[in-house]
Amino acid sequence: MSENAVDLLLVQKDNTWELEEWVVPLSAALANVTAEQAAWAPPGGGNTIWQTVSHINYFNQRILSRLRGIDPGPDAGTNEETFGGPGDAQDENGWSHTLAETKRIELELREAIASLSEADLEAPFGSSTETIGRELSRWMLHDAYHAGQIVLIRRQQGCWRS
Repeated sequence: MSENAVDLLLVQKDNTWELEEWVVPLSAALANVTAEQAAWAPPGGGNTIWQTVSHINYFNQRILSRLRGIDPGPDAGTNEETFGGPGDAQDENGWSHTLAETKRIELELREAIASLSEADLEAPFGSSTETIGRELSRWMLHDAYHAGQIVLIRRQQGCWRS
């Protein structure tokens, strides 16, 4: 069976979202996280899990919009703004909504990538000088990086699997 670049991007996407092979995927890193755990601030500073997920959702929704040919709107003023507030440890509904958005965006991104052709991957990514293929490849590394951060925070909390 011959694989093309879209197939390889889908393998990469599946491994950063749900298939645990080389790295812990985002869905596994977030499994069973409570609002209290999501809003917990690491000692010495750093973002909460909730903030990290908000940041992921911000950028992933922008990628999805661009893939659909929709203007994602203006960029956040700074990267820091994409993380938002630390979250509310008592707001299980808010946390559940954030996680539902993450899952929705991730699944829609997979569908959008699967619908691409090889020629689409060579097209410019929005107004960027990068191609869609290169941008998607780099973006998936971003998700994997933040999944690793979430695992480290969960280890600090003592709530990561042994």
